[in-house]
Parts: sequence; C-alpha cells; structure tokens
Amino acid sequence: MRQILKSGCLALAIAVLSTTLHAETIGTIIKENISAQPGEESDAQSTDWYFAMQGRLNLIENRLVSDIQRTEEIALWYEERDYAPIWIVDGKPTRSAQEVIFALLTAYEDGLVPVEYQAAVMYPKLSQEGDEGLADFEVSLSQSVTLYGQHLRSGRVNPNRINRELVLYPKEISADRLLQQLADSDNQLETLHSFAPRTVRYERMKKHLQHLTVWRAKGGWTKVPEGESLKPGMSDPRVAVLRQRLIESRDLPEDAHEGDLYDGSLVNALKYFQFRMGLEADGVVGPATLAQLNTSVEERIAQVELNLERRRWMQAEFGDPHILVNLADQVLKVVKNGKTIYAEVTQVGQPYYRTPVFSDEMEYLEFNPYWNVPYSIATKEYLPQLKKNPYALQSKAFRVLANDKVIDPGQVPWHSYSQGEFPVRLRQDPGPSNALGRVKFMFPNEFSIYIHDTPAQSKFDRESRYFSHGCIRVQNPFGLAEALLGMQGMSRSEIDAIANTGKRKIVKLKNKIPVHVIYLTAWVNKDGAVHYRRDVYGRDTILAKALLVDAKIE
Repeated sequence: MRQILKSGCLALAIAVLSTTLHAETIGTIIKENISAQPGEESDAQSTDWYFAMQGRLNLIENRLVSDIQRTEEIALWYEERDYAPIWIVDGKPTRSAQEVIFALLTAYEDGLVPVEYQAAVMYPKLSQEGDEGLADFEVSLSQSVTLYGQHLRSGRVNPNRINRELVLYPKEISADRLLQQLADSDNQLETLHSFAPRTVRYERMKKHLQHLTVWRAKGGWTKVPEGESLKPGMSDPRVAVLRQRLIESRDLPEDAHEGDLYDGSLVNALKYFQFRMGLEADGVVGPATLAQLNTSVEERIAQVELNLERRRWMQAEFGDPHILVNLADQVLKVVKNGKTIYAEVTQVGQPYYRTPVFSDEMEYLEFNPYWNVPYSIATKEYLPQLKKNPYALQSKAFRVLANDKVIDPGQVPWHSYSQGEFPVRLRQDPGPSNALGRVKFMFPNEFSIYIHDTPAQSKFDRESRYFSHGCIRVQNPFGLAEALLGMQGMSRSEIDAIANTGKRKIVKLKNKIPVHVIYLTAWVNKDGAVHYRRDVYGRDTILAKALLVDAKIE
C-alpha cells in the first residue's frame, strides 16, 4: 500500500510538470516508478467488489448533472457486464491502464486540456483500503477515458450549439460503445488514439503544435522593432532582427548573408512569409506584416489548438472528387485523387453577411442565369432607391414582378412598402450586368448559398475579399466550369458555345460533387508550409470562449 501511495503522489507531480516536460521525460518517470504496480489480489466478482462498484457508479450519476448522459451510459455498461473491470487485474492497474493515463497526461499534443481528464488523481485513489480504492480507480479512469475519446472523435464542443452559422454534424460515439471497443481491443492505447481524426491534415497540425511548444519553451520568437515601413533596397539596423525572425520561422535558411541592406534572399523570404499569412506579397514590412511577424508563439499555439478542434468536427473523407472553399483563405479548390486540379481566389460574405460553414452536393450549372433578388436585399438595398426613382434599376436589366407577371415600376406605390411589407419581386435578366454573372454553380441548401460569376472583377485584386451577401464569387467561372464538366467529357468550346447563346440553360452533373465550405484560420500544406489567416468573422473568438466555458473538471 505504501508503494501505491508513492506512485499516486508521483502521478500528481507528473501532471503538474506535464506542461513543461517533454513527453519522453514523463514516459521515463512512469516506466521507472509505476510499471510494476503492486496490490492485493481482488476477486472482481466478489460481493465487496460488487457493492464498491455500484456505490461508485451511483456517486458519479448523482454528482455529474452536467454530463448525465455519459455517466448513465458508463453505469449501464458496467451493470450489463456484472461490474467486471477493464483497468484492474489481480488487484492492480493493467499495463494498458498505465499507458492510457500517460495519454491523458499528454493530451495537450492534440490541443486538448489534460486537467479535464483528471489523470493526475488516478493513482492516489488506490490509497483507499480494499475494493473501494480499486473501484474508484476503475470508474474514474473510465470516466476520463470516455471524455477524452469523445473529445478526440467529435471535439470538445458541439459546433451547432456555439454558432448557428456552423452547420456541422461531427461523428459522435457513445460512452458505452467506446468502452466496449476498448474492452474488446488487444491494444487499448492504439484503439483510444484511433478515435482522433486519422488524416494527414490533422497529423501535420499536431506536429506543428509540437514545434510551437518547443519555441515557447525557448522564450518565443525574436520581436521586430517598430518603425517606418521597411522596403527593398533600404539599409536599416532592423534588418538583422528581421533576418533572425525569418530564420526562426524557417522562411529563410540559417546561412543567409548578413548586413543591414534589405535585399535579395531576405526580401524573397519575407514575400514567402507574407504569402503564408495571406498578405500581399510585396516584400514591404508595413504595419500589417509587422503585426504578423510579432504575433507571439502563445497566440499561434492558441490558434492552432482552435483549428485542431475544427479538424475534429470534420469528416475524414471529403469525397472524390470534391470542392473545398476555405472562407478564411478566400480560396476555392477542386480536388481529385487527393490532388488539387483547379484553384482560384474567391469573394465571400461580408462580416455582416457571413457565409456559413456547411457541406452539400453540387447538382448542376446554370448558364446565363436570372437573379431573383433575395427579400432582404430587395427591401434593405433596393427599396430606398426605388422610392426615390421607380426606374432606378431599369438600366441594370431589373424587372418588377407581381404574381409572376412583369409590371411597370412606375405604377408601383413604392412609398407604401417597407421591409415588413414588400408584395412584389425583383428579378434581374441575364446579361453582362447580372449580379450572378454568366454562370452559377448550384448545390441547393437551406441558406440559398451558391458559387457564381460576378461583374465585380476588380475586387479580386484586393487582399481582403469579403464583399458578397453570403454567396461565393469566383474570378474565373469558365475555368471552374471546365474543371467540373471536363470530368464528364465536355470541352471548353462546348461550354463557351452554351454561354454565348445568351440564353438560360441548365447543365446537370452526371455525378453530384460534394462541396465543403469550411473556416480554417491555420493549416499546414503538404510541403510543410504553415499558413495563418485573420479571423475576419470572429469565429476564433467565439470558439475560444466556448471551449473555456465547456471545460469539464470532475
């Protein structure tokens, strides 16, 4: 029993130190001190064990009101197996129990919070005499493991509950099913880790998080002093500091030339850094670039952790082929056989008209479309113009419809209409001024969001392209059409011929293509390049607050 107490105190100490020690160090301590856990032999089916388990399970059911479903599932699962343990054999923790506790202590590697899983207090529970201590250990570990496994599988928070703009349905797993999979497994640690997203995208983010943790231990990155904008060709004492900062972020080789002249490889390195940050790659160290250079390691760690959470919400397979739109990056990609076959910049919803996060399937393309103006846009933006001049929209090919019949806008009593009463409908004819351009890509959804062309081509040159009312505008719609319709044998000349008729025409896709509209402010590409983006929609802030509130300390 003294050895049990000693090991329990050690585990507590390990948890306290886990934020500063490397995983290898923690692992060595555990192996040296806990690997041969002693204990009295206990008949798991004895009367004492039966009542000890029943009492412990009743305790958690009565105490954890905030997580009653999980605790009930755990209690019923043990009841159905006659309270047989999975973490205790011959009166002591199994090797798998020790490995799993170590996994809980190092949950920060997945951007999770180890203290939520209470691993540090597992071994001290064994200080209790008899079966009470063993039952407490058994149940407590199952509590922690199920919470951890559920977090790995579907995230710490439900995206739909924290933000109605996130229409995501993570693949959840019940506590009893999770425990049964562990009980049936020959390698419980491996099974537990399998609940995390098994994608290269997730693993790359985890690896980058480890890299950032190392830099945090070193004290963070070099800070570039403020001053006038640093432009190529200038000489400045800050050049040496900038060089060091870019070496630290691996944008510049360590053997880069020295000196105060800002030119050559150093300028190119900064342009690459700007590219990774989603900034205009002009090589100028202006206020926006300086702000990104001086973003702390702590802030980046927090950002990566938030995006690891988002990865846990996502389905493992996006479909082949599929369309991916990252709103934070304002870029659309067509992916086939794991490779991007087409990519282009987009315009997405203004902060007031934030484009939601969701998935659907593209069904058809519509060439030379009409634009049926949404009610909110018609009443908020166009009604004031029509009150001043009934024919204000006529030059842009708008028509007024009542009961599906075109009427003269001069005969409409616009001053009697309001946002609450607008009995007519506005429709824009196909043509060069049409808000949807010459083609739109339809994946019917509850938000009436789709991808389309736009006459506002000049706005694609901007660094920040949040201009739409929620839809996704593409710069080269015919390039996108060719990428999609080309997969079913249609040539670019055939596509152009359809568009050039000027008449509305629908072309159905032979096979529906999954469309995923996501919001990632941090990710790692295949080449290892780490990208960060501004949180224009404020969704990082919302998620961070939700994670803090939802933290479970049992």
